[in-house]
Amino acid sequence: MLTFEWIIGLLLAAVALSALARRLKVPYPTFLAIGGMLLALLPSGPSWTLEPKLALALFVAPVLLDAAFDTSLRDLRNNWLPVSTLVLAAVGITTTAVAAVAHWLRPDMPWAVAIALGAIVAPPDAAAATAILRQVNLPYRIQKILEGESLLNDASALLIYRVAVGLVAAEHMKVREFVPSVAVALLGSLAAGYLFAQVWTLITRRITEAPSAIITQFGGTFMVWIVAEHVGLSGILTIVAYATTIARTAPARTPARLRVSSYAVWDTVVFVLNVLAFMLIGMQLRPIWSGLDADVRFQYGTFAASILAVVIVVRIAWVMPYGVFLRALKAHGLLSPRVEMAVPTVRRGIVVSWCGMRGIVTLAAAFALPESFPYRDLILLTAFAVVLGSLVLQGLTLRPLILALKFEEDDPVAREAAHARAVAYRAALDAVESDPSEEAEILRLEYRAVLLRAETEPDGGVATSELPADPLRRRAIAAARLALLNLRSIEVIGDDAFHLVEEELDRAELSAEV
Repeated sequence: MLTFEWIIGLLLAAVALSALARRLKVPYPTFLAIGGMLLALLPSGPSWTLEPKLALALFVAPVLLDAAFDTSLRDLRNNWLPVSTLVLAAVGITTTAVAAVAHWLRPDMPWAVAIALGAIVAPPDAAAATAILRQVNLPYRIQKILEGESLLNDASALLIYRVAVGLVAAEHMKVREFVPSVAVALLGSLAAGYLFAQVWTLITRRITEAPSAIITQFGGTFMVWIVAEHVGLSGILTIVAYATTIARTAPARTPARLRVSSYAVWDTVVFVLNVLAFMLIGMQLRPIWSGLDADVRFQYGTFAASILAVVIVVRIAWVMPYGVFLRALKAHGLLSPRVEMAVPTVRRGIVVSWCGMRGIVTLAAAFALPESFPYRDLILLTAFAVVLGSLVLQGLTLRPLILALKFEEDDPVAREAAHARAVAYRAALDAVESDPSEEAEILRLEYRAVLLRAETEPDGGVATSELPADPLRRRAIAAARLALLNLRSIEVIGDDAFHLVEEELDRAELSAEV
């Protein structure tokens, strides 16, 4: 009963902290990190344990699927150069720099252990950056670059993490012996994710009851991760391929009532998982911290602060010279027109370099280390310090920084959504144009009004109709949805505009259901 009371109390406290974060316009993981720190310092707090092997599957798999499901392949392709450099070069350089500093500070720390620590703290967190970016006027391209980075850098960092942990576990093996298995894991994971998505779609296509469908969504996510890990593939890459494949087909076959409830449940679960991750890591730190004497605490604190400084400085040291280099190439006419679009300005480089908050993936990777892993306590403490420090230092200052830089208006999503809305409701109007009934005439008047509003108020949405529900309306909405899906498939609109108009059609469809 006491455990249940603690769970309820901590969840309610997390809700209060999230509300405070929204009011102060800062990322809610910032306050969750502070709450986890306070929980670690609470002498009479709960002490729960979780099997390390379960951490990545429990915390990373659903969070990653949720992020991958909303990722636009078109935007990733359009921003492939900056995204790939952040995902590969920035993660690699950060891992190397952290490993070098860690080994310098603790010469007895094996290089494989130092590299594992570098991979743990290398990937920035998606939730923290997105919480800020949605509140300010930021160029669309920067948002897409940061979202693409936060999705894919987990894969690159955890791949390094997996190799480093494997080398520690099998000391007699060399790095070159891991290279073939890593190459197989990369290609095999992408293929497996695609195949899992195709098979799972066939299995679940007849499940239309909301509770059953949502349970199978989570069950499928965990099954894909578990199977991938058991056969030696990368769970991260498999989940990304699985989610992006399903995201292309799910909207066409999912009814509105199921999609709306599913989105609400997934948002809630991702929030709860963030809460649990910060709570559990705080509980693990309490016995570690209380078992250290004053001198060792100072050494651990100095080590953690040094790693935090390296993580922040290395990102700035990579992003800013990268922009200078591309601008120099552009000035000398050495870039192709497609690449020139991706050249960052100084202001954009400043924002990207400061969007380096760490979060749930770093916590889960640290927690997932085996109990017997060398320096596990120091790594846990350092990982939490990096998450807490980056969320406080960067999370609390990012919004004021963006406002001070005064970016110009840039909202292509609203323009694409206006175009999609006009095309979709034109298709809905055409679907009932030949019907001579009085109900059809009322519906035609309504859709003509919607089209007029789409032309005169392109930034506005469409209110849900209050007219009576009937099969005629559902037929019109189906035609509108088909037109919307076609616009996304030929990449006239991106996923952001697609989901915006899809939500409007979902509300209209729900109002038309008996």
